[in-house]
Amino acid sequence: MSAPVLHVRGRVLVGPDEVVDELWVVGGRISFTPPADRSDVQTLEGWVLPGLVDAHCHVGLGPHGAVPREEAEQQAVTDRDRGTLLIRDAGQPGDTRWVDEREDLPKIIRAGRHIARTRRYIRNYAHEVEEEELARHVRLEAHRGDGWVKLVGDWIDRDVGDLAPSWSRQAVADAIAAAHEEGVRVTAHCFGEESLRDLAAAGIDCIEHATGLQEDSIDTFAAQGIAIVPTLVNIAQFPDLAAPAKEKFPDYHRHMLDLHERRYATVGAAHEAGVPIYVGTDAGGSLPHGLVAQEMVELTKAGLSGTEVVSAATWGARDWLGRPGLAEGEDADLVVYASDPRADVTVVADPLGVVLRGRVVR
Repeated sequence: MSAPVLHVRGRVLVGPDEVVDELWVVGGRISFTPPADRSDVQTLEGWVLPGLVDAHCHVGLGPHGAVPREEAEQQAVTDRDRGTLLIRDAGQPGDTRWVDEREDLPKIIRAGRHIARTRRYIRNYAHEVEEEELARHVRLEAHRGDGWVKLVGDWIDRDVGDLAPSWSRQAVADAIAAAHEEGVRVTAHCFGEESLRDLAAAGIDCIEHATGLQEDSIDTFAAQGIAIVPTLVNIAQFPDLAAPAKEKFPDYHRHMLDLHERRYATVGAAHEAGVPIYVGTDAGGSLPHGLVAQEMVELTKAGLSGTEVVSAATWGARDWLGRPGLAEGEDADLVVYASDPRADVTVVADPLGVVLRGRVVR
């Protein structure tokens, strides 16, 4: 069945500084020219954004690894109904290619499966390998994802009793070079300070969480254009995450609490220095889905303006990921709000309408 003709009017935010009064959806695609036949048209009215982007989300992942398809479907529907229509799945042990066949579910850009050091990450999540196998696994995952590979840059080292890099600088340099030879970008999970310096020196493209950024690494990230996805809604869990280790690993416990305490200052300093920042929630695993609105509010606490936060979840994020926004002839993936989300990002939590591939799904 063909998608209906939609007339979307009000204030259509094509870009941060580009606003038009209306657009049309014909055959599931965007047009800025009214169709010849307007006899059967559905109208949506309000403030319109491109579909939101969650740049760190795990559809199909639960606390103990991959989840059944029915649960993964519900995760995707929850994100969709909150207005998230494009997801970068930053690490996934299961196969979610079936989502691509569903016109009613968000589009996913995959990073393959996490690649971690043996016994240095959450069980059942990652390929767990030693350094001599790292570059080979990167090449394999480069062909299983959609232009991204995900490393685990650091985790607690029980011999050290604290966060420590998972890999030597030479190993990550070889791995990132291998990924770039395969034509994909690399991101990495990083909580601590040292791993960020090694990964930046190796030419990484993005860092997840990035709580360990300091003045010198912030300057490096800004100079090299290394993006961060802070996932502040996840960082809020650090005290609970670290609490069980308080007695056995007190250095790790103190370190995690310090990273948590300075999280807004860290992201704010990175923002001031010009480090690219994008919205991501780390949904899946221990966090529920549908948290993009909360993450956007968190980023305002770090000093980003409403327009900057909206861009980090829409126009800017889509440009970074190489996916279109509200453009002529593209899929009509958009969200409608009652008021201007740049002036008050909290309105993102309550969309008036969600349109995916030209169909009103909420």
